[in-house]
Amino acid sequence: VIAINNKFPGPTINSTTNNNVVINVRNKLDESLLMHWSGIQQRRSSWQDGVLGTNCPIPPKWNWTYQFQVKDQVGSFFYFPSLHFQRAAGGFGSFIINNRPIIPIPFDTPDGDIVILIGDWYTQNHTALRKALDAGKGLGMPDGVLINGKGPYRYNDTLVPDGIEYETINVHPGGKTYRLRVHNVGISTSLNFRIQSHNLLLAESEGSYTVQQNYTSLDIHVGQSYSFLLTTDQNASSDYYIVASARFVNESQWKRVTGVAILRYSNSKGKASGPLPDPPQDEFDKTFSMNQARSIRWNVSASGARPNPQGSFRYGSINVTEVYVLRNKPPETIDGKRRATLSGISFVNPATPIRLADQYKIKGVYKLDFPNKPLTGPPKMETSVINGTYRGFMEVILQNNDTKMHTYHMSGYAFFVVGMDYGEWSENSRGTYNKWDGIARSTTQVYPGAWTAILISLDNVGVWNLRTENLDSWYLGQETYVRVVNPEATNKTEFPMPDNALFCGALSKLQKPQDVSSSLATSIIEGRSKLFFTVLMIASTLFLVSR
Repeated sequence: VIAINNKFPGPTINSTTNNNVVINVRNKLDESLLMHWSGIQQRRSSWQDGVLGTNCPIPPKWNWTYQFQVKDQVGSFFYFPSLHFQRAAGGFGSFIINNRPIIPIPFDTPDGDIVILIGDWYTQNHTALRKALDAGKGLGMPDGVLINGKGPYRYNDTLVPDGIEYETINVHPGGKTYRLRVHNVGISTSLNFRIQSHNLLLAESEGSYTVQQNYTSLDIHVGQSYSFLLTTDQNASSDYYIVASARFVNESQWKRVTGVAILRYSNSKGKASGPLPDPPQDEFDKTFSMNQARSIRWNVSASGARPNPQGSFRYGSINVTEVYVLRNKPPETIDGKRRATLSGISFVNPATPIRLADQYKIKGVYKLDFPNKPLTGPPKMETSVINGTYRGFMEVILQNNDTKMHTYHMSGYAFFVVGMDYGEWSENSRGTYNKWDGIARSTTQVYPGAWTAILISLDNVGVWNLRTENLDSWYLGQETYVRVVNPEATNKTEFPMPDNALFCGALSKLQKPQDVSSSLATSIIEGRSKLFFTVLMIASTLFLVSR
């Protein structure tokens, strides 16, 4: 696996609203690396986003220091390596932004805070999976699901071999409340999350407080994050199963793709046994999961990172200035290669990052011509970017004409999820939009044969990645960038290029060799709030799953 500071998953980064975060990344892999902070908005600083459109990769054996402020954000996020399919081997960990003490949270302070990272897992290394995709093959069924980097509890002697290490979450009885921060950090499998005999009270999603509702289970799609409040109100006659099982697949064939951990009360009277709690019984009912997704709503009266209520931003009354319909299809062959597309374009990452090319006025690196509607001709491979209008209000319709579930993520923003339905989106679909309390988040699901509509207030200058979170389709080109430029030259809407920016592509001659012995950065962002400093050492490590 790819471990961080010899841990898998990596350590939790625990910060507070408006902290300055300084993270020195030491790349001990044998290939280049970028760390992406998924859902962290990088206000005024796409330089720190850690994707190829904005950053040159960190070469093997080099250090690089990320410096950013978690400005006006709270909530549950995660980080991961964004290059070379590396997330399939690990390198991920959780990123928490706590409220400032002066801002009340919309629930009593929990008795504990627990991170749960779930995700599908292949026993093949990421390099082998990458080779399969390069050869035009699919990945096939995963070998299982990991919960906090560990395999399944042996709930079934036939399906689960003996001696596999599993995760145990320890809690105290007596009606205590725990905040569970659950993230799907996997490759391409939607997972249904549930805890035997317990309700999950949904409280937050990717930085937005939600209307609090109980769920017996919730579908968590790739790249999504949720906070649940769990109350220890059971009699602890035995331990309880924590389950993350594959969704929207042939469940009888995918039984092995099930993660099982244990919830253990301190007064538990024995081990968990018997069958797992049932997943939703809707294999032939497409509407259950979508209705559940629509039920997740923004808590408009709660304060977020600021004292004013979240709902004081009345997104439903803002006029849309630009509309993009982004359609994805199953992978198709372009110039003899199997590629994934958005609106008929398979994105090609340029040798020189887009933001760096703009800084140095280098022509021909990308085209600012991404179409508003899907192309009608044959698909093509291009470095084609969306031209976003600074302070515009963009409507994006994500149309999924693939046969599998997709999730889409946008860097730099929380967007409003205002509608989703099966079939083809049309102008009339706007009549179904939620104009009041659609959830604000950074990653949304788009069901197969369906559409999801999002609204984005383009107030964050920079170059921002818009991509599928399904790692195989992302790797094969299903992404683009939204370029947002303030026409007035000012350093108030974007920070200057960092002193330690790396150079590559057409600018590689500007890159000085690194003296690794002196490269641990100690510079800080001056005059801006508190400082959080950490060092992440990224290395390939062999973790034995079985004892």
